[in-house]
Amino acid sequence: MTTTLDAPAPSAQTGSTSPGSADASPAGPLDATARASLERACEALFSKQNEDGHWCAELEGDSILNSEYLLMKVILGQHEAPEATGRDRELFAKSCNYMRMLQRDDGTWGQFPGSPPDISAMVKAYFALKIFGDDPDAPHMRRARERIHELGGAEKINTFSMFYLACLGQVSWDACPAIPPEIVLLPRWSPFHLDKVAAWTRTMILPLALCSALRPVRRLPSVMGIGELFIDQGARERLCKSLDTDHPYGWTNLFIHADRAMKAIDKLGLTGVMRGKAIHEAERWLLERMDPETTDGLGAIFPPMVYIQIAFQAMGYERDHPVIREAERQLDRFFVEEEDHLRIQPCFSPVWDTGIALYALTEAGLTAGNDERLERTCSWLLEREVTRVGDWVRNLDAKDRSMRMGPAGGPGAGGAWAFEYRNEWYPDVDDTAMVAKAMKRAAPDSARIADACARARRWISAMQNEDGGWAAFDKTSHREWMEHVPFADHNAMQDPSCADITGRTIESLVTCGMDPSDDVIRRAVAYLRREQHDDGGWFGRWGVNYLYGSWQAVGGLHAAGEDPRQPYLRRTVEWLTGVQNDDGGFGESANSYLESHPIGVGPSTASQTAWGVTTLMFLLPPTDARVRRAIAWLCEHQLDAPIEASAPEQLCPEPAGAWAEPWFTGTGFPKVFYLRYHLYRHYFPVMALARYLQLRGGPGATLAS
Repeated sequence: MTTTLDAPAPSAQTGSTSPGSADASPAGPLDATARASLERACEALFSKQNEDGHWCAELEGDSILNSEYLLMKVILGQHEAPEATGRDRELFAKSCNYMRMLQRDDGTWGQFPGSPPDISAMVKAYFALKIFGDDPDAPHMRRARERIHELGGAEKINTFSMFYLACLGQVSWDACPAIPPEIVLLPRWSPFHLDKVAAWTRTMILPLALCSALRPVRRLPSVMGIGELFIDQGARERLCKSLDTDHPYGWTNLFIHADRAMKAIDKLGLTGVMRGKAIHEAERWLLERMDPETTDGLGAIFPPMVYIQIAFQAMGYERDHPVIREAERQLDRFFVEEEDHLRIQPCFSPVWDTGIALYALTEAGLTAGNDERLERTCSWLLEREVTRVGDWVRNLDAKDRSMRMGPAGGPGAGGAWAFEYRNEWYPDVDDTAMVAKAMKRAAPDSARIADACARARRWISAMQNEDGGWAAFDKTSHREWMEHVPFADHNAMQDPSCADITGRTIESLVTCGMDPSDDVIRRAVAYLRREQHDDGGWFGRWGVNYLYGSWQAVGGLHAAGEDPRQPYLRRTVEWLTGVQNDDGGFGESANSYLESHPIGVGPSTASQTAWGVTTLMFLLPPTDARVRRAIAWLCEHQLDAPIEASAPEQLCPEPAGAWAEPWFTGTGFPKVFYLRYHLYRHYFPVMALARYLQLRGGPGATLAS
């Protein structure tokens, strides 16, 4: 079958015309090169598609996934005979080998290539390697120990990491923040109710609360301990969070005093019958959200899937209990095993990857009507629509709380998608917006997809925050005081509105039929305008960083009909011009989340060049030199021949027509955890090249299948 790339897909550009959309001047050499590049890129992207129509590439994190998994196994007592089989020991050895591969020459581990050292990652890696047999006097261990001392000692790790040390007897439980399980009993008006923290924190905080109450400890032989990593041995007995002398009545000091009070109450045995009731209710809450009929593990993400095993073992669950067997199975699915190493993913990203790939291919003119591969994709996505009501419903306005979900929900039902294969409790706005707009473009005449998009519109509209923006998992408010909770140094207590999700959501709503003059859209536009930084860019919460945030924000403003000649959007052009690299590409290090680092600066990457040039194409004609230089960069850096995997820089082999990208351009939690999506270097360049050729208006390429 041969499919054409010349038919423009149904577009979200209602209400505005790009300054370059009318430019149909004769195709020049760059246009021909871009067309050939797009054809090859589409074939490379299709080579990654699964037979049932979906995409799911590896989602790469950092060393903490391996070290925390190994430490969990030790806490559970599964690291040595008779619990550990020969196969287990092989996996442990490969996991250790991967951590050694990630260690830098100076002895450190970091959050991504080029990041500063991460002392929490360093301490956990050193500890895991030492337990599993690495000689502490070996050169790589000695270098790590010296750098840990230079960075202030193991007492400087974050509080989440401190829980691992407490479970293994390296610090007192008093060195961890108190998380009383009684939080599960709080009335909804309480500022600390579970509904008021981020969805991912919800699934993490209760297992940790159970551990905080039960205080499990696996005693290790003294030779396996890491006392040598602490500079202040007294810090092993107390919470290492200092009082704020500049603001004695501020939130930080209030929470530190509250932490001390809660620990004193525990020691005096004053928790009474409420403690038992809280533990029972926390267990019920967690079991409900671990139902294998609704989710692939608790939260379908790595951190709660680790600590639920520790918490439930502390409560008396045996390893052969069906709940524990399923929890272990789901976590072990994240393994990517190679001949010489094992790496662990934080979760799977199939709905996200599939939605973006579908959208990119519709930019190239492909639809479910002219390419059966996209018909399979749409069918796969429709089957993944969430059909149950989750935690998010309690945060909706009263008028929306009766909302049902999915095709069987009846008139007025909402529709949503989650990031993973199956996570019915926690769909998110970002994936829902991505999937809805991609399917609408791929099958504009499908009644089934039209109904699904109408449900998505209803759910997304109900999830809009009071400030006009959207968060990922809940309708919520920004509660800055939460960032002072002792446990909050993982930088993930909240899930407030962000520009990148808001911009994508505007485009999705317009694509799915909402008029740009609708109050929902106008409030979102006002939010984006307020969130713009003085230099002209937008912060990127879920991608690195201002290049990602600005691409999404401007795309939404474009769909809403904003005139690109307005001064605030001209500032965006000026900012992008200033950060475009001399080679024509765009790149930004995740270090831009740190205050000391410039934004929008870094080596050119395929994904970020695609974001940068697409943003320019919303604001400038495709004939503009800045646009053409970026398109030329994508063409020039496309792979002419396949490349083999070579860990850790190029973990996966790539076909000809793809791009190599060693940098992390995805964000998990700013300043804490970053991601390398292994399809970002595929579908985002497809999107940019196709958009360029659409705007140029020349004859399309063909794609054989």
